[in-house]
Amino acid sequence: MEPDNRMSARDTAQRLRHILVADDDEDDCLLMREAFAERRADSLLGFVHDGEQLLAYLLGTPPYQDRVRYPMPDLILLDLNMPRMDGREALGAIKQHPHLRRIPIVVLTTSSACEDVAGSYQDGANSFVTKPSSFSELAGLVEMLGKYWLELVTLPPSPRTREA
Repeated sequence: MEPDNRMSARDTAQRLRHILVADDDEDDCLLMREAFAERRADSLLGFVHDGEQLLAYLLGTPPYQDRVRYPMPDLILLDLNMPRMDGREALGAIKQHPHLRRIPIVVLTTSSACEDVAGSYQDGANSFVTKPSSFSELAGLVEMLGKYWLELVTLPPSPRTREA
């Protein structure tokens, strides 16, 4: 009898790197999804559209309490300009939280203002990148981010249960 080499969906999901994108622009989210599909198919991508949703996701509060469906991310891509709670406020809240602060955050935004760059690093961002203007540049950025954050560096273990 041959061994069963099939993996369950849960096993496969646990081997994938989980990236959570916090961005309110639906077009940017669609382009991000396409760029990841083209260049980083080994990653599982999730989306939230404002800082309040981002914190609810990370804290596992409704509707995000199912950690199989909404796994803790290995990396957050954060837009600064979002409704309700913007990325600046969300970044500060995440980096103040003892169970969330270890998650690397790349600020990925249209801004290149000196005060946004300096403020993001001051608040604990791990990187700051200005959004590219074309799909090919975005796909290249996705590839570079993936190589660095998901292959080169050693990330802390991603909690698979509700720790927050």
